[in-house]
Amino acid sequence: MPAPPKNINKKNNVLFLSSYSYEEYKETADWLLANTDIRPKVAIICGSGLGGLADLLDNKNVFPYNKIPRFPHSTVQGHKGQLVFGELNGKQCVCMQGRFHFYEGYNVATVTYPVRVFFLLGIETLIVTNAAGGLNSKFKVGDIMLIRDHINMPGFAGQNPLCGRNEERFGVRFPCMSDAYDRELAQLARKTAQELGCDSFLQEGVYCMLAGPSYETIAECRALQLLGADAVGMSTVPEVVIARHCGMRVFGLSLITNKVVTDYDSRERANHEEVLETTRMRTEVLQKIVSNLVTNM
Repeated sequence: MPAPPKNINKKNNVLFLSSYSYEEYKETADWLLANTDIRPKVAIICGSGLGGLADLLDNKNVFPYNKIPRFPHSTVQGHKGQLVFGELNGKQCVCMQGRFHFYEGYNVATVTYPVRVFFLLGIETLIVTNAAGGLNSKFKVGDIMLIRDHINMPGFAGQNPLCGRNEERFGVRFPCMSDAYDRELAQLARKTAQELGCDSFLQEGVYCMLAGPSYETIAECRALQLLGADAVGMSTVPEVVIARHCGMRVFGLSLITNKVVTDYDSRERANHEEVLETTRMRTEVLQKIVSNLVTNM
C-alpha cells in the first residue's frame, strides 16, 4: 500500500492535508513514459468485473500496480490491479483494470492519483465505467446507463479531491461541473448502441456516489430517488472531478447490476456476487460500445 501524501501545511496551529505534489505525479508519469512507447490520448477506467475491456487491446504493455512508482494497489474482487497500454482498433489507449475506493481505506487524493498521472501522459479523454444499483424504477438489471450527471455525496461532506492547495498546472481553483460529461460523446454512444442493436437496454441518467462499503438502506435509497438519482455506486465521481479539473473530456457508463430495495417487505438482498454475475452477462455488449466509441471519436 502506498504511503499517504506527505504535503501537510500548518497555519494557525491547524493542519491541512493537501494532495500529492506535482513532482510526485510527474515521477509516476515519467516512469511510465520511459517504459512504454505507447502515447495514448484515451484512458479507460474499468469498474467491477469490467476489466475485460483491456483484453481488447493489441500490442499491449502491462504494468501491475505494485510495480509502478507511487501507484496505489487495488484490493477488490473483480479488479485485477494493472495498467494496460495498447491499441484499440488502431487507436492508442491505456486501461485501468481496477480502480481505488474510499472503502479500501484510501483517502480522496489516493483514489484519484491515476487521473492526474494520465493528464501528464497526455490523455485528453477519460472513459469511466462502473457497476451500479438501479434506483430508477424503469431500469432493469442488465441495462447500461449513459451517465448524464452525478451527485457527489462524499463531496457534500467535504471529501472533494480538489480540497486543499490548488495546483494551477493541473487546473483552475473553481472548475465548472455543469458540463462534467461530454454531450457529444454521449450522442456518439447512443448512435453506436443503435448500430449494434442494443439501444433497447441503453438508458441515460444521474449517477450518485456513496462511500460504501455497506449497501444502502431502504430509507437511503428512497432519499436518493427524491434527489433525482437514477443509479447508485461507490466510485467514479472523484475521478471525474479531477479529470474535468485537468480539462479532459469525460464519458461515463454504468452497468445496472441490481435493483435497489425500496420495500420493507422485500426479501431481496444486494450482494457483490450478483454484481459480478450481471457484469459477466453484459460485458461483451459494453465492450463493443466502448470499442466502437473510441474508434469513432
